Amino acid sequence: MPVPVISVDQMREWEKATWAAGQTEAEVIRRVGGKVAGLALRLTHPGDAILILAGKGHNGDDARAAREHLRDRCLETLDITAPENDLSKLEAALRSQPALIIDGLFGIGLNRPLDDEWKKFLTTVNESKIPVLAVDAPSGLNAETGHPEGAAMEAAITLTVGAPKIGMLQPSAWPHVGRLEVAEDVGLVACPHQSELNWTLPGDFAGFPPRRGVAGHKGSFGHLAIIAGSFGFHGAAVLAARGAQRAQPGLITLFPPESVYHVVASQLQAVMVNVWKRGTKLPETASAILMGPGLAGLESAEELKTVARRLWRRLARDSSLPMVVDASALDWLVPHALSKGEIRIVTPHPGEAARMVGKTAHQVQANRPQAVREISRRFGDCWVVLKGHQTLVGRSTGEIFVNSSGNPHLAQGGSGDVLAGFIAGLLAQPLLQADVGKTLRFAVWQHGAAADALQAVRPNWVVEDLVAELGAQS
Repeated sequence: MPVPVISVDQMREWEKATWAAGQTEAEVIRRVGGKVAGLALRLTHPGDAILILAGKGHNGDDARAAREHLRDRCLETLDITAPENDLSKLEAALRSQPALIIDGLFGIGLNRPLDDEWKKFLTTVNESKIPVLAVDAPSGLNAETGHPEGAAMEAAITLTVGAPKIGMLQPSAWPHVGRLEVAEDVGLVACPHQSELNWTLPGDFAGFPPRRGVAGHKGSFGHLAIIAGSFGFHGAAVLAARGAQRAQPGLITLFPPESVYHVVASQLQAVMVNVWKRGTKLPETASAILMGPGLAGLESAEELKTVARRLWRRLARDSSLPMVVDASALDWLVPHALSKGEIRIVTPHPGEAARMVGKTAHQVQANRPQAVREISRRFGDCWVVLKGHQTLVGRSTGEIFVNSSGNPHLAQGGSGDVLAGFIAGLLAQPLLQADVGKTLRFAVWQHGAAADALQAVRPNWVVEDLVAELGAQS
């Protein structure tokens, strides 16, 4: 199950409910220490040096509890009580260039400005550029507001306990939190809180997608129609089609303009390719539509641009098929109401989202959940996949889900085209239209998880590698 994104006060209430149920703080600390150690082992190699910075509170206890699981690493622990006295010890430890620093100085309870000595201490760690694993929260970060209290650790990874705290998802917190992971199984009772925002966990997709019937055939798994590509942007059409193939719909037909038909068709085998022009009709067997990847080149061909806009408006008004709208086609959307049961998905990045609601990208990023709500309301309660760091999936009401997978190396041209194709390829399948939200979350998580798997073994991977890896994660 996804976990709610909660406040610091809610976390404290959750802890109190756990102690009232008979669980001990010592047992939870022991389990958290094991989770911290497991992540530290993943980030280092046998014989590597690890520096543990432990404060006076339970955050320091969590960091110290990791030591018994790190016996094949070279450990040094600094118990920090007074930064002005311990700074020289820190500087000496940093000169040995440990492979990892475990930050257990301050937890989520910090809500006061740090004094100059603490600021200097944290800045010294940051300036070392040594990767930091923060326990529960990066030291110095206010976990409620997402703002540093004068200074904050710049972690590569933060392993937070139980559930993400609301401040950790704020853009101001991102440089300090780094990659956010959740230690959800540490002996706490079931979370007593619910939230508008929910954090996606890999286990949310156990048994999904459902197993296909043994007698299934191409007609059982849908027919996706893709309208994509233009001069100078033909690769987007190819990548969208290949992304769709990884979802394994029964059939895919791609409709590029005539100007790029040959270069597109020559790169695809199982995908059918037909010229898209005035009067083109979609296949009668089509079960979903993707429109947008690589249509940017139509800006220089006014007639095709007009045809594309008219086609979008006709499909949006008359077609009952699930429709995914991406890239340039997002600028052609016209606010309108949807009939009950219609499935419409838009997949903007922050800049596209800003144009859709008449704001700046900075304003969108400042309150991403609000942007999801506003886009969905404006365009008929459609589903919104707001891409970027911690991609959001939601609509005008109900829960919004925060994606937990992915890394900055997804910031390559073509990555979004692959995602749009994968989403549409899944939604072309009738069985996966029953729970649109889960299908979208699955697609987004798989896209990010594929990038994570590639990054772990091949740091110079490209988008074509992403296509090959897509859908293989569990």
